[in-house]
Amino acid sequence: MENNTSDHKPVIIIHRLPSCESFLTNHLTTTYTLLDPIAAAGPEPAAVRAYLRLHGSSARALLCVEPIPLGSDIMDCLPSLECIVSATTGTDHIELSECRRRGISVTNLGDAFSVDVADYAVVLLLDVLRNVSAGDRFVRVGSWVEQPEFSLGFRISGKRVGIVGLGNIGSRIAKRLISFGCSIAYNSRKKHPDVPFPYYNNIHELAIHTDILILCCSLTDETRHMINKDVLTALGKEGVIINVGRGALIDERELVRFLVDGRIAGAGLDVFEDEPTVPKELFGLQNVVLSAHHAVCTHQSFKAIIDVVLANLEAFYSNKPLLTPVNL
Repeated sequence: MENNTSDHKPVIIIHRLPSCESFLTNHLTTTYTLLDPIAAAGPEPAAVRAYLRLHGSSARALLCVEPIPLGSDIMDCLPSLECIVSATTGTDHIELSECRRRGISVTNLGDAFSVDVADYAVVLLLDVLRNVSAGDRFVRVGSWVEQPEFSLGFRISGKRVGIVGLGNIGSRIAKRLISFGCSIAYNSRKKHPDVPFPYYNNIHELAIHTDILILCCSLTDETRHMINKDVLTALGKEGVIINVGRGALIDERELVRFLVDGRIAGAGLDVFEDEPTVPKELFGLQNVVLSAHHAVCTHQSFKAIIDVVLANLEAFYSNKPLLTPVNL
């Protein structure tokens, strides 16, 4: 049965990793009763499911705090579930086909992160081209005193940039890079008739005609490992790849081989296939900038998360249109 409090506040299931204590909960407890199966029953999946079957059978909403798998095994324990509110932009961690079959609505964060992720993609690119992080290490370890010469970087102006996924984030990246004097081309699920940039429906062709690939698209069955050996070969020895989308967009093993062998010029990576595990081969490469999935981490983004999550929950319980529904 549903574990309601005496004032009958709506119950929300919290779906999270054991290591994550969500900052969102403090903003929800005044209005909602939160059921956190990991806090109550421990991290073992069987214990979580047993807790949900016992206490969450009449819960209508679930808050997915992180991009962690959410499939039929959890949904089976929540027969009254009507809405999944995800505190992420991507929804590849949610079994959307099962939500569609069950009539469960899903929301994400819309464009709450778009500005900050676009900024971060440009920061990673500048860092790779101009050796900012490598230069910082060069100074800190005392190499400047012993060896005054430092490796040359590359000018960003004039670079041909291919953006993979020209949505809210990709469009903002393009706008920023035009100001740097870059030329833009793009690959997306479909051509945007109101966009002046050259469109390539084939990622391999885009790689042939660009110096830099920036990945900011969703992870789907179709986009998984879209950056493979052939695409990296097409990008070439002077090519750079930036990923602020999802780690599995790239065949990570092939990327490591190309970087170690010097078959592409560099990479800026905020996401990885098996986070938080990062291939150790990348640690010693000066032309690779690594980041711990932090593109969204600003004070403004975290406020936007709170605002969007609260707005979607309020809309759901008020029978109003959801603020950021996902198309199922």
